[in-house]
Parts: sequence; structure tokens; C-alpha cells
Amino acid sequence: MKAEIATYVSKCLTCAKVKAEHQKLPGLLQQPEIPEWKLEKITMDFVKGLPRTSSGYDSIWVIFDWLTKSAHFLPMKKTDSMEKLTQLYLKDIVCRHGVPVSIISDRDSCFATDIKNPTLPLNI
Repeated sequence: MKAEIATYVSKCLTCAKVKAEHQKLPGLLQQPEIPEWKLEKITMDFVKGLPRTSSGYDSIWVIFDWLTKSAHFLPMKKTDSMEKLTQLYLKDIVCRHGVPVSIISDRDSCFATDIKNPTLPLNI
């Protein structure tokens, strides 16, 4: 049975591509520096696929402060454009707390740029 499994895996194209020896070694984890002021260094992430509310919101934008361990939860729609998200961020975060020194994100698909015009981000 072991020989049959080895033969099957050796012929499988997907198995051959995902083997550890074919993958680039990951870098070491780096601990972010401790911020000196609130909302100086933030992380952000999107929670998508939620049930639609009566206002039409179906996602939440989570903005987390490393120093105070506080979070802002901004309701949004999955179809909101990057321009609308920018206005929401400026109105709810920057106006209250200023511009952060650094932002850590998980590189969500809404931050991807259009290949034909790299200055324009894609919509969610």
C-alpha cells in the first residue's frame, strides 16, 4: 500500500508543485516595535460575508491599535469602492486620531491594483 501511495503522489502534478523542496523558504517573523503614542501603529483587516443589515452593510472594517489594544469597527458594503473606503477612513480615523506612522495589513484583494493602470486600485 505504501508503494502504491508513493507512486500515485509522484505522478500527481499538484502534489509535485506543493512539495516543501519546491517552495521558497519563509522569512523569520519580525515583532513590530512597540508604539510610543496611541494609533501610531495600526493593523487593519476586513470581515466579509456577514448577513446584510437593514442599512445594506455586509462587512466590517476592523482597525486595531497596538498600544491601547482598542479597535474601531467600521460598517461597510462589500461593493464599496476604494474611494469610499478612503473617505470612511479619513472621516472616522484620521479626523479623530491623525495619520498613523505605519499600517499592517494582510494584503486584502481590495488593495490590489489594476495591471493596466497600477495607480488605480481595484474595487472590492
